[in-house]
Amino acid sequence: MSTSRSPWLWVQWLIAGFLCLHSLPAKADLMLFPTRVVFEKDQRSAQVELVNQGKTPETYRISVVNRRMGEAGEFIVITEPGPGEQFAEGMLRYSPRQVTIAAGSSQTVRILLRKPADLAPGEYRSHLQFDRVADASGSNSVEELAKEKAGGVGVVLSALVGASIPVIVRHGDTQAQVALRNLAFQAAGADNGAAVSFDILREGNRSVYGDISVTFTPRLGVSQDLIKAAGVAVYTPNPLRKARMPLTLPPGLLLSGGTLKISYRERAEAGGNLLAESALILP
Repeated sequence: MSTSRSPWLWVQWLIAGFLCLHSLPAKADLMLFPTRVVFEKDQRSAQVELVNQGKTPETYRISVVNRRMGEAGEFIVITEPGPGEQFAEGMLRYSPRQVTIAAGSSQTVRILLRKPADLAPGEYRSHLQFDRVADASGSNSVEELAKEKAGGVGVVLSALVGASIPVIVRHGDTQAQVALRNLAFQAAGADNGAAVSFDILREGNRSVYGDISVTFTPRLGVSQDLIKAAGVAVYTPNPLRKARMPLTLPPGLLLSGGTLKISYRERAEAGGNLLAESALILP
């Protein structure tokens, strides 16, 4: 999830959580667009663009995995569905399965959807995973290192970084309702800065996805934006997501004698409609 200013970067929502407005960094050199794929109505195909912004060619192996979202927004890889969980992997076909992308170039991965005739209404989700493959050639190979040291054996440890994006299939009538509850303000202390915490409650048979903004309005003043977080999701079947956002206040602003408000809206490209809102009067 990306935030509007760097002091606000730490937000509990992960990945996933954790998105730029239009691209997701898997590592410093790989960018993905879009950051999520949603199949709705009669849509049967989509594509994801991989861009190598690095200075060397990179190889990525592509697979479909299933993940469960925890209450704090973390993701856990799973193989068997729990109550209410519905996977999309059996309906997805994608190509290619592995790509090598030259420096400064891009590669398109195409996704096809095949729904079974008896598919029940609801939302189905899996994740398209991109795993970097180790470079076993050139100066990074064991063979090359052995040549540098006659009779020696070289071992290379290379950090392999991957990323995944959700692929969501919505079939039939899907809807969701959202509420923000338990809004609380924590004043800055000796060890911690000011923060706001709240719960996102979701009901229905589809996930919700949007942007969070927190504002403060003094009793006799103008509303000020305190923090924004883009791309916040609550996936099915989760009914709850707990969140805590640190606040970096403008110089001279005291959070007292006014109203703290949090708003959850659809992304701008989805219409920007208000999903839920909650306010707290500060003494």
